Amino acid sequence: MSNKVHFINKIVYILVFVWSLFIFGVTGVQILNHYSTAEEQAKHEAIISVKKDLAYRTWVASHGGVYVPVTKKTPPNPYLSHIKNRDVNTTSGQHLTLMNPAYTLSQMMKNYSELYGSKGHITSRTLMNPVNASDKWEEAALIYAEKTGKSSYKKEYIEDKEYFRYLKPFVTEKSCLKCHAFQGYKVGDIRGGVSVAIPMDIFNEQAFEASYIDVSINSLVYLLGLLVIFYGRKKAREILESKIKDYEQHIFSLVDILERRDSYTAGHTQRVAKYSVLIAKQMGFNKEKVDDLYRACMLHDIGKISTPDSILLKPGKLNSLEYEIIKEHVVVSYELLAKVDIYKDIAEIVRHHHEHYDGSGYPQGLKGDEIPILSQVMTVADAFDAMTTNRVYKTRKSVKVALEELKALSSLQFHAEVVKAALVALRDVKLDLDVSQRPQTKLEKERFAYFYKDLTTGVYNRDYLEFMLAFNNTEQFNIKYAYAVYLHDFSLYNKNNSWLEGDKLLEKFAKALESLSDEKFVFRIYGDDFIILSENCLDLEMNRDTLDEVLKDTGVSFSYKTFDLEADNINQIQELEKRL
Repeated sequence: MSNKVHFINKIVYILVFVWSLFIFGVTGVQILNHYSTAEEQAKHEAIISVKKDLAYRTWVASHGGVYVPVTKKTPPNPYLSHIKNRDVNTTSGQHLTLMNPAYTLSQMMKNYSELYGSKGHITSRTLMNPVNASDKWEEAALIYAEKTGKSSYKKEYIEDKEYFRYLKPFVTEKSCLKCHAFQGYKVGDIRGGVSVAIPMDIFNEQAFEASYIDVSINSLVYLLGLLVIFYGRKKAREILESKIKDYEQHIFSLVDILERRDSYTAGHTQRVAKYSVLIAKQMGFNKEKVDDLYRACMLHDIGKISTPDSILLKPGKLNSLEYEIIKEHVVVSYELLAKVDIYKDIAEIVRHHHEHYDGSGYPQGLKGDEIPILSQVMTVADAFDAMTTNRVYKTRKSVKVALEELKALSSLQFHAEVVKAALVALRDVKLDLDVSQRPQTKLEKERFAYFYKDLTTGVYNRDYLEFMLAFNNTEQFNIKYAYAVYLHDFSLYNKNNSWLEGDKLLEKFAKALESLSDEKFVFRIYGDDFIILSENCLDLEMNRDTLDEVLKDTGVSFSYKTFDLEADNINQIQELEKRL
């Protein structure tokens, strides 16, 4: 599942990145456009202002200048003293003086600046009036105009305030020569320019307000977009988790069915998952790793579906060939999981959970850090469950003893750090003591019939007798008495009546023995001899009539011996056989 989640998260991260890039890009472009528009508006106003100024200047120039009354503000222009009729008196006695276009324009610009804040300036590199001296930018603009005949503009700070500056060059016309011919100008020469500086405050404020509105709207759109993206991720994960949950329910059901085939290992998968999670958390693995480990544990024995029942359900120890066959379940588990997309990330964990730290495990004989760490966690949990769970061929160990055995095998069979964590995580585990060695359910009885029952008589065989004696006086068995029942002249009965009839007689006699008590086990050994194990004393003599009735008219008789297992110190089948 983690791969799918990673894929969804990756898509979400990409969408968030693209969406963020798009919104931030659009917002940035909008802000740039607003401030660019502000600059264009300032430029437009500067051009219009200069055009008005030039229109006024042209009108004045077309009349050869204008005469104005001489006042304190308009004294005679000393720079026009070379003009013969600079000063005149009207018939009414008013004293007038000639003002050239540049002077009148300067006066108008001064008034305009005082009223509206714009700065207007007549400037030239060849001065008639020192007031018209150019500043650094105007100097550069005039040089550029002399070379190209074109206007110049630029945003610039003047006295810590931002302005849009524009300079329109003057082209000398014939009417200009009246005042400026003495400076050496000819028609067509650039003899100066009109410079204007428009304050950017109002335009920048408009740009800021428009940008603020766009940022607010875009922020809202951005948040809504993120909401849609993360809601989509949530729904995608819910759909994925739902599908995976449904799928895993089918898989886990299959595992449950598999475990039900073997009642002695029932719950093994859940216990290994539980122990693995406890160890992994103790080791500090994050939730994602713990979840992967849990799922791996729940499916680690799925490959046993391919193991023959004769091996998988065998209650006793496996022989070497059977052991080699059952080891194949690890490879089968890996192959099954690796083919399913949602399980590819846990397939390797399952594949190596029977590897040993010293390299003595299977299927690949990996050792040390070659083995995935989560596999090594499962290995310890699996071994702990095997040690603390009853089996037909061995009784369970206590938690304390099992942990001591894990510690003894640290750095040999198990990873030292995993064992160290297990000693802490598993010390308070409460074991399930409900698993019984005796066949109780119909399924268990059928399994015992397959492995431990005599096919002819239906009672238990010698193998189970050997097991019960070996594990007597434990929490599973508490047998006190053994009875050996011998049939006499049975071979003669077979000879006279056939082997088939002999088998029928054996089966009938075995059922009679089973009917003597509910608290006993009947075993057939050596063809025509039986052993009865019982927790309580049986009085066979009182039941002789029942047994004789089975053997009536067969020519077969029986005798028996009684053994007190504790008094006679019998705890192995060999010791019992010596006394038969």
